[in-house]
Amino acid sequence: MKKPVHNPREVAEIVAIQALSFVASEPERLGLFLAETGVGPETLRNAASDPNFLLSVLDFVMRDDATVKAFAATAELHPTNVAAARQVLGDALGDPNWERDVP
Repeated sequence: MKKPVHNPREVAEIVAIQALSFVASEPERLGLFLAETGVGPETLRNAASDPNFLLSVLDFVMRDDATVKAFAATAELHPTNVAAARQVLGDALGDPNWERDVP
């Protein structure tokens, strides 16, 4: 039996890896992602261990509603969980580009 993960960063990285699998499952989507990131198919597996790369995967998935909804449905997550994973990972990496809604 697997041990549950309680560390928010670990959970965010798991979501990002699921997102990478989702991106890789469709050749057209994968081609677009590779072209935008500059990562080659031969280095994709190694890049997946880099938290900054995982952040770029979540950014790619979240950039349009249809993609984030499709990924969320595939991963059996609510789309807000994808956004939360992106925020947690971005915060952990000190990403200054993430904009939060502040009242």
